[in-house]
Amino acid sequence: MCGLLGFLSADAQAGTVVDVVTAAGRCMRHRGPDESGRSWHDDDLALTFNRLSFIDIEHSHQPLRWGPPENPDRYALTFNGEIYNYLELRAQLTEEFGAAFRTEGDGEAIVAGLHYWGVDGVLPRLRGMFAFAVWDTERRELTVARDPFGIKPLYYATGPKGTAFSSEKKSLLALAATAGIDLDLDARAIEHYTVLQYVPETESLHRSIRRLESGSYSVLRPGGQVRERRYFHPRFPVRQIAGGPDSPEAEAKYHEIAEVLRDSVKMHMRADVTVGSFLSGGIDSTAIAALAIQHNPDLITFTTGFEREGYSEIDVAAESAAAIGARHVVKVVSPEEFRSAIPAIVWYLDDPVADPSLVPLYYVAKEARKHVKVVLSGEGADELFGGYTIYREPLSLAPFDRLPAWARKLAGRAGDRLPDGQRGKSLLQRGSVPLEKRYYGNARSFNDAQLRSVLTDFRPEWTHLDVTAPIYAQSQGMDPVARMQHLDLFTWLRGDILVKADKMTMANSLELRVPFLDKEVFAVAETLPVDAKIAHGTSKYALRRALEEIVPPHVLHRKKLGFPVPLRHWLAGPELYDWAREAIEASQTDQWIDKRAVLAMLDEHRAKAPEGWPGGTDHSRRIWTVLVFMIWHGIFVEDRIHPAIEEPDYPVRL
Repeated sequence: MCGLLGFLSADAQAGTVVDVVTAAGRCMRHRGPDESGRSWHDDDLALTFNRLSFIDIEHSHQPLRWGPPENPDRYALTFNGEIYNYLELRAQLTEEFGAAFRTEGDGEAIVAGLHYWGVDGVLPRLRGMFAFAVWDTERRELTVARDPFGIKPLYYATGPKGTAFSSEKKSLLALAATAGIDLDLDARAIEHYTVLQYVPETESLHRSIRRLESGSYSVLRPGGQVRERRYFHPRFPVRQIAGGPDSPEAEAKYHEIAEVLRDSVKMHMRADVTVGSFLSGGIDSTAIAALAIQHNPDLITFTTGFEREGYSEIDVAAESAAAIGARHVVKVVSPEEFRSAIPAIVWYLDDPVADPSLVPLYYVAKEARKHVKVVLSGEGADELFGGYTIYREPLSLAPFDRLPAWARKLAGRAGDRLPDGQRGKSLLQRGSVPLEKRYYGNARSFNDAQLRSVLTDFRPEWTHLDVTAPIYAQSQGMDPVARMQHLDLFTWLRGDILVKADKMTMANSLELRVPFLDKEVFAVAETLPVDAKIAHGTSKYALRRALEEIVPPHVLHRKKLGFPVPLRHWLAGPELYDWAREAIEASQTDQWIDKRAVLAMLDEHRAKAPEGWPGGTDHSRRIWTVLVFMIWHGIFVEDRIHPAIEEPDYPVRL
């Protein structure tokens, strides 16, 4: 897990700016404090790298040079991530082509595979998480790529002087003048963020800075443009299990899930350093920890929570750790810690993400880094195995699908006339709308009326359909649940879940690995029909059946909470109300946000707290969405907020 930065010059001037590139890379030293600022350049390309070392620690330095015997330094590689099947790939390359290697690490497997198999041959073979850049000094072309799910980030920007690319956007901001990058904000991306609570790929809030899409690559030459090509095409089948979800065929599938997860965790444990595991009260992280301890009997698990009742899974996680025999470490986050960490967290994010669980995740990562250098986590299980409660919605709305269009429209109008909070209102409203329009992921902060009151330049033509329509077009022919999963793979998972996982662990120089998001696990998960995902009124049915002999009984059917945050209570109370009001009033975002409307929303939220926020008066997520944007704007646009960023100081081995 590292931080890479490069600049591909349009006019063969890379050598004159290598020092500027190296300096720009220092702001992400937290991603790689073991070896910081190593650089390489030729006339066309300048590279710098910050390394967090896990495999072949004494060698495998980057930028890494490799080539065939006739030109042993032909390629230069910078690589963020891990290739878990690198030993198998190296052996295959040696057997098939006589490939020779200078190190014992995984980076050379990428370069040698690219050389012998080509980009379309090597990418489907890589089992891991990655964002890499490989420069071919003979062909004078740069190949950049990301893993299938977008676990590792890669930003890029092209200006008249060349193309810059990096693991973090803040390094590109530091290179803006060198590359001629325009730093104007993107109004449409801001509106998308306000609705979705994250900035959807491939956008960023700076118009000229984009992200290479997950599961894609690009091959570019000096002076050229980044043209993405997708190599990962997920598909979910339309079929049923013969005999139903409790048949012998289904039992065989559940056994297959359990075995592929065992193998994935085993592969993800490969490291020359200690590996721990995050542990909440849910089935996903518990399964990963239970499988991991089979390979490391001294496994340490980590959890976090708050003192407020109902907003902590510490007791359940501790019970799970005791059941599997793991040493358990707990971090309780106070309101003061929550509040004080927000500016630094937003700085680490690069673009705003309005998910309050970022804060406890930041603190549990900080605690874990005192004990281990790598942690496993359960991200991705819900998207792959049908874990979100809303995935059951197509069953409840199925009768609406049989109605003619005019009848569905009448049902929607009837729902609109019902008062807020009235039973059946949401059912009628959502049943009257096609799936493609009603479902755009797990985050829905603002409706149009609320957006119009908060955004100073609200554009009704900019909607979530800008983001979701192309993704839905790829899922034609799938069942409704599979289409929702497919959408979440390309929106919520890579826009929120994986961004916060990467940014908050890397803020603490900690590597996070996600065994569910493994290409072999996905190969099994994508074959599951809908009746194996939401059978018998539960979510993730197939996964729960697969884990019956792996996870303790007390979590097998427990509702997922993750790291819940008492945000609604704190914004109405002394913990966050005054802080939020001061942040809103100090913000210089009048071009984008109507502060009076936000302050009115904050006051209404506080006023309704004693009544328990009747109707739609719980504004906590909407307020938080705006607050995070305002803090981001204060850091990256106004230069008014200057977070205290700690200098990373960790041992190479842990």
